[in-house]
Amino acid sequence: MTTQTDTLATATLPELGAMIRRGEVTPTQLARHALELLESRGRALNAVVTLTPERALREAARAEAELAAGHDRGPLHGIPYGAKDLLATAGIPTTWGAVPYKDQVFDFDATVVRRLESAGAVLVAKLAMVELAGGMGYEQPDASLTGPGRNPWDPDAWSGGSSSGTGSAVGGRLVPFGIGTETQGSITTPAAFCGLSGLRPTYGRVSRHGAMALCWTMDKIGPMCRTAEDCGLVLAAIAGRDPLDPTSADRRFTYPPRNARTAGFRIAVLAKSADDTQPEVAENFRASLDVLREIGTLEDVELPDLPYAAVSGVIIPAEAAAAFGDLIASGGIAQLTAPEDRVKPYAYETISAKDYLTALRVRRHIAETLDVLLAPFDALVSPTLNVVATPIDQSFNSALRRRAVPLTAAANLAGIPAITVPNGFGERGLPTALQFTGRAWSEARLLTVARAYQGQTEWHRRVPGG
Repeated sequence: MTTQTDTLATATLPELGAMIRRGEVTPTQLARHALELLESRGRALNAVVTLTPERALREAARAEAELAAGHDRGPLHGIPYGAKDLLATAGIPTTWGAVPYKDQVFDFDATVVRRLESAGAVLVAKLAMVELAGGMGYEQPDASLTGPGRNPWDPDAWSGGSSSGTGSAVGGRLVPFGIGTETQGSITTPAAFCGLSGLRPTYGRVSRHGAMALCWTMDKIGPMCRTAEDCGLVLAAIAGRDPLDPTSADRRFTYPPRNARTAGFRIAVLAKSADDTQPEVAENFRASLDVLREIGTLEDVELPDLPYAAVSGVIIPAEAAAAFGDLIASGGIAQLTAPEDRVKPYAYETISAKDYLTALRVRRHIAETLDVLLAPFDALVSPTLNVVATPIDQSFNSALRRRAVPLTAAANLAGIPAITVPNGFGERGLPTALQFTGRAWSEARLLTVARAYQGQTEWHRRVPGG
């Protein structure tokens, strides 16, 4: 017999909203339920840094009063969520996942947090992350203030990084949605490993005011949710120009789009992208292509042969060294958890201006080349990762190393969007994932394709343990 707890674990944001408006559950009940799950299960998964019960119950009570008075703020009104702990929250610790900042408190909210509050969403927790978002070069899952992020499908597997806590909490159905950030795979990796839908927006789509800076020219903030549709609803609430962030773009985003298609898509398939994968990843990818043929046409394309990893390997460390120059100079990096994080930043400081500027010039060529490749298509599809979640006790240099397709580095350098969605299960019963990548500012189109795929499958309805 299905219980309300079971329903809450699988319900999408529109379904939760309908339950609230029918009086089947209140925002306060949802907030308390999420807080209880995060305390009991979230801490066991190392997903939680700080619970925010006072703020959550205050925001939930306000949502109840507003809805009772006929003031409806939209699809997120009364819905609890968690935020990656690099987003500033007034009066609540923002640790950046690192010991040197464990007592850091800001007196303001990040723009994303403020916009979610304006949309009526209820903040219940600050969620764990890899220390300093992985910018110091971590090589193993334990690089975090709260310990290694544990996967809700198997606690002996990693949840992914650097948005580890958001992956565990949303994937474990402890909160309906969460906010992550990505510089190079930090939304798509934990989303893929934990069996949820994660959207990396176009660079500049979402304001980064109040977010820890790692790589100013590549950092992005996005939603991690149960479905592609949920991702669209959250992105609509947080996107848009912000005078406090000069890199944010004045581009309107609404969701759902008008006259959204359900079929007739033109989809590019990244050739050979499943060749160097675990067998189950390749098998699930082929099965996904069969589904996509029912809603569109497929055409193989090849990723241009450009030095994606080498370019990102210059830009990210150089900007990270600049962002944390004071911490490096003071010797504060000695307090970081991962041994490699205490050493590598000194090497990052030796990257020359010549190499950095050359990398920026090549990056522009990469962006232009990818735009030409993607222009004829609604989306480019590939496996999100080549492997399922790695064991919690193994380094990334082991035989079971986490491996991303080259598209991850390429797309992040170009600042273009992607959404990853679950597409089955692989080794050790862990989730596998499918990724849709598109041109800059094409989030609405990508979400439409991903939603159509999820309309033909049930993987997003699966929950850990049943």
